[in-house]
Amino acid sequence: MLSELEKKVLSVIQHGMPLTLTPYKDMADQLGVSVDDVLGVIKGWKEAGQLRRVGAIVNHFRVGLAGAAMVVWRVEEDRVEEVGKQLASFAEVSHAYERPKSDAWPYNLYTMVHGDDMAEVERTVASMSEVCGVDDYSQLETVRELKKVPPTYISS
Repeated sequence: MLSELEKKVLSVIQHGMPLTLTPYKDMADQLGVSVDDVLGVIKGWKEAGQLRRVGAIVNHFRVGLAGAAMVVWRVEEDRVEEVGKQLASFAEVSHAYERPKSDAWPYNLYTMVHGDDMAEVERTVASMSEVCGVDDYSQLETVRELKKVPPTYISS
């Protein structure tokens, strides 16, 4: 059960962070509470395992990166963590994560790679493959950015 303060914080944060230099202060001002109240709720959710992280959702096209691809890698189970760390260390990789393989889809490691253009993305992917020693991968080019929106938990 959410407290009244938690409901207030959730009602604001579910619409995304304010794009300002002081997002937590702006949310607190909107709610009529202190910044410590807002941060306390978020910290409590994190400690309770109800919130994994607070992060940005970036539209790479809008920030000037015209090339992007989801690269799926087929990695031996005993190397997934090692290879994942190697691939995630590339500055061009915005996120990397593991998913289970299936009979219809043999890939288990996913990386999102960005660059100024697709030629740069392809060079980065080739370098990534060389560094981790994995050559069984598929590059899925991003052709358009779909609208990314946070989930709505409380309707006003």
